[in-house]
Amino acid sequence: MKHLVMIIEDEESLALMLRYNLEKEGYEVYVEPRGSKALAEVERRRPSVILLDWMLPELSGVDICKLIRAKPDIKNIPVIMLTAKGEEEDKVKGLSAGADDYVTKPFSVPELLARVKTQLRRAPEPLAEKELVFKDIRMDLSEKKVFRGETYIHLGPTEFRLLKMLMETPGKVFSREYLLKNVWGDNIYVESRTVDVHIRRLRKSLNEYGADYIRTVRASGYAIDVTPQTEE
Repeated sequence: MKHLVMIIEDEESLALMLRYNLEKEGYEVYVEPRGSKALAEVERRRPSVILLDWMLPELSGVDICKLIRAKPDIKNIPVIMLTAKGEEEDKVKGLSAGADDYVTKPFSVPELLARVKTQLRRAPEPLAEKELVFKDIRMDLSEKKVFRGETYIHLGPTEFRLLKMLMETPGKVFSREYLLKNVWGDNIYVESRTVDVHIRRLRKSLNEYGADYIRTVRASGYAIDVTPQTEE
């Protein structure tokens, strides 16, 4: 499994540059621009290392770092603080909040990558994910079983793979072409409308026991969403 690097940064151009270079090094990357959502995403995704901007809207990087260190289940995740503040006093403040390292903007990409590697040496190896959860839908990946609350939902292999793809990135809209390639594979010829047929089967199986969270976006594809709006 790849190490996951979480970038908590609201400057879009910097976040994109960091994502590009980290992915080129073989890391999985997740970007969260909102300070108010950062802690919840850290708890949900359990990254191997965090690149945390000091100046964030709604909640500062220093405050986020303190909150991370106060949570027993995530307190040991390495945090590298990114900031334009270069004074020794500011560095002390960031490190005192619990940051493991401190990089002043502007910084060189090779230096930052070296610091990420240093922190990853003490991070635990990522474990294969055993379970996906979205609202009351739970996927046991090792047993290949799906539950809605406590109720077991029988799904065919294709519907299982479709649901897994959607639940891995809630809110993301996947095109029919992307789903065909990643669920059915490159070497199998099926029409794009085949995706619609299997999505209907998936919906029928899931919705017998709860709300419909699968969203259809006209001319785009499908997503799993907390506030579904079907646009056929």
